[in-house]
Amino acid sequence: MNLTLNEVICEGDTRILCWYLNNTSKVQIARITNIPNWYFERTVFPGERFLFEALPEAQLEVCRCAETGAIVCDGILCDRLRVEELSAAD
Repeated sequence: MNLTLNEVICEGDTRILCWYLNNTSKVQIARITNIPNWYFERTVFPGERFLFEALPEAQLEVCRCAETGAIVCDGILCDRLRVEELSAAD
C-alpha cells in the first residue's frame, strides 16, 4: 500500500517537481524525513518511476533490503531530483 500525505506548508515555501526511478531489482521504500510537519512515504517497485512535489532542501531517503538482510538507506537531496523543463527552442 502506498501512502502519501503532505501537511500544510507555509505559503512562502516553494515546492519543486521531482522524479525518482528505482533502477534496481528490489522493492524500495522512499520517504522524506528532514522537513518538520511533512510526511511522504512510498513503496517503489523495481523499474517504477514516480513524480512528487517537495521543498528543494528536502532529502529523499531510499531504503532497500541488501542480500545480507541488512537495511541499506541512501539520501538524495530533492533539488538534485528536480524535473527540468525544456524550452521551446530545445
